Amino acid sequence: MQINTTRFGSVEVADEDVIRFPAGLPGLNDCTSWVLLADAYHEALGWLQSTQQDDVALAVVTPGRFVAGYELRVGRAELGSELAARQDELHVLVIVGKNQRGITLNLKAPLVIDLAKRVGRQVVASSELPVQYELSKAESPLRGAA
Repeated sequence: MQINTTRFGSVEVADEDVIRFPAGLPGLNDCTSWVLLADAYHEALGWLQSTQQDDVALAVVTPGRFVAGYELRVGRAELGSELAARQDELHVLVIVGKNQRGITLNLKAPLVIDLAKRVGRQVVASSELPVQYELSKAESPLRGAA
């Protein structure tokens, strides 16, 4: 399938690369079909690109790479029935943002993806994690990229 994007131009993606978010994402309820693209300049950074809206792409990273000891705690009901029963089959990504002080990670509401089923969901962690975890310049290879 060919998708057109404002950030990456025209991209060819296989049907099996599409990740469905049946409930959409908060603020992006109409975007239920996504692909995960690698960033050409930063190996730690990925892009969750909507296949339905060419101007919607979210910068994402694996939180454990930037936050030592990051552990996601969510109830089984929060994961929903579409995700795997075993948490070790799930992949967790967090959305990268930016505030006036620098790059941030949304640790409170990560994206949980069952890569085998190609389905995902944004969840809210039950533990006290920040919505805007600020990366220090020393720990962030993403400086200036988002």
